[in-house]
Amino acid sequence: MQHSDALYLFNEGRNIQTYRLLGAHPDADGTTFRVWAPNAAQVAVIGDFNHWQGARHRMHSLGASGVWELRVPEARPHNLYRFEITPRDGSAALVKADPYARGFELRPGSAAYVVPPSAHAWGDAAWLARRAAWDWQQAPVNIYEVHAGSWMRHPDGKPYLWRELAERLIPYAVEQGYTHLELLPVTEHPLDESWGYQTTGYFAPTARYGSADDLRFFIDSCHQAGLGVLLDWVPGHFPQDAWALARYDGTALYEHEDPRLGLHADWGTHIFNYGRHEVRSFLLSSAHWWLAEFHFDGLRVDAVASMLHLDYSRKAGEWLPNKHGGRENLEAIDFLKDLNAMVHAEFPGALTIAEESTAWPQVSRPTYVGGLGFSMKWNMGWMNDSLRYFQRDPVHRSWHHDELTFGQMYAYSENFVLPLSHDEVVHGKGSLLGKMPGDDWQRCANLRLLLAWQMLTPGKKLMFMGGEFGQGREWSEARELDWGLLATPAHGGLQRLSADLNRLYRDLPALHSQDFHSHGFEWIDCHDSAHSVLCWLRWGRDGSFVVVACNFTPVPQTAYRIGVPRAGRYREILNSDSSHYAGGNVGNAGAIEACAGEWMNRPANLEITLPPLAAIVLAPG
Repeated sequence: MQHSDALYLFNEGRNIQTYRLLGAHPDADGTTFRVWAPNAAQVAVIGDFNHWQGARHRMHSLGASGVWELRVPEARPHNLYRFEITPRDGSAALVKADPYARGFELRPGSAAYVVPPSAHAWGDAAWLARRAAWDWQQAPVNIYEVHAGSWMRHPDGKPYLWRELAERLIPYAVEQGYTHLELLPVTEHPLDESWGYQTTGYFAPTARYGSADDLRFFIDSCHQAGLGVLLDWVPGHFPQDAWALARYDGTALYEHEDPRLGLHADWGTHIFNYGRHEVRSFLLSSAHWWLAEFHFDGLRVDAVASMLHLDYSRKAGEWLPNKHGGRENLEAIDFLKDLNAMVHAEFPGALTIAEESTAWPQVSRPTYVGGLGFSMKWNMGWMNDSLRYFQRDPVHRSWHHDELTFGQMYAYSENFVLPLSHDEVVHGKGSLLGKMPGDDWQRCANLRLLLAWQMLTPGKKLMFMGGEFGQGREWSEARELDWGLLATPAHGGLQRLSADLNRLYRDLPALHSQDFHSHGFEWIDCHDSAHSVLCWLRWGRDGSFVVVACNFTPVPQTAYRIGVPRAGRYREILNSDSSHYAGGNVGNAGAIEACAGEWMNRPANLEITLPPLAAIVLAPG
């Protein structure tokens, strides 16, 4: 594409590869720098190649595009640089990072550096070909959410680098039976405590864990091991750091001038101006960059609810309505539709997943029928209801049976992911295990039951690291998970159960092929609140089925009769109370016979034993 065409599309908001135009582009004879600063009187490149003296390398304006350009023969790969921007209003020059920088020095430094072309030779062509033909709606999708810096660390406390994580994290995730990793934002960010959600480098992988090619190596290794990799991506807001995007050329360039539109008071961050064409090109290009250059398999888009609503977390008088007088952010809606259409067209099989916590309609429906176009949406209602129920003492659960059953009223209105995410184990909320009531045995049994409830309920799955083995403490980004707990039977049992549930979900079409369709789920009995028992069927598209029964009290239920689709032998293929999982080993001796005879409007029935605080799965045959 000619530069004039690329500039035109950039100014029109339709350049989805602006990273090919703007930023620092080295070649054998130096580096060409380009930056968008339409309200600057002058822009200069400063760096370690000119002793940070702006007078030596002043840039040239490319006219109405607002882009400035300069070729610097002295600038080579790995040289540090910034832009020195003189505002038109005569105020002091600003020293700014490159919005399109592909690499930054390690915190606390914040200068960009000239990144050489990638030398990584990809080996995942077969994976990408399979992904393009992948029917993800009918496939198992089970996501392990990971913060790369605190999953596991060296004995001295230093985080593993990407190549070290490839040796440790990938085999672990494969052995545990996950289909995907989701990385908390690895876009560059200055503050560890933000976990990456306050991004300053929208085209730069953080320097904390190695180089860009090291990240490519990690993702390539995941693909060759059969794991997809999703990126947590943050287009909803950006931090106010003076050296980054905020008031970039002395004006509100990427954000809104009016704080009623442009400021997230809760997070102390700016909101992107989605109505500005060049900002749309910037964000669309960032999404394209990660999927094209790093082969990510999709984006989990953070804080979508805050993007959609102009009054998000604002009181009356603190927000401005749209042109129709409503609370919907029309420009953000258009941007999200464009984002999803671009991803699905350019990267077949790649997923987009919305963290959206409201009742906004058709989040995961195609744009051509009026939806936002996401592949899937986090089911925050399921998560909130489930955790609220599980935190109750079992003696009170019979009064709150609907907290588990209500979700089926809307379960197929969207393509849902059932998340037990990092958000539920931070900010004083404690760990998943810490939320469970009762003594130590009951807490572990309750967590085993929660893991089973998630995996056996319709919807794709997400588990934040540590939840799979009962991390005891609330998660902190400053330390690794409490891996030493696995030496105890209870935590080792939780991990084994999690792995077995993951494999069961992956291997049985009845548990994944109709996650988004009501034909895949059927209550056997959802009314036994007196015993806090739920029983249901999961159906595969191939006609296969399994029977699921859950006892949410510590009282075993014997000779508990349920209706089933047909008579014959049923194998107990999972029991969360098995001694293999550090349970009490109450169950059905591996198999049970169903008798002909109508029960619960079904032609056959079973008398089962329901273990305390446990789930069982029965399969015919």
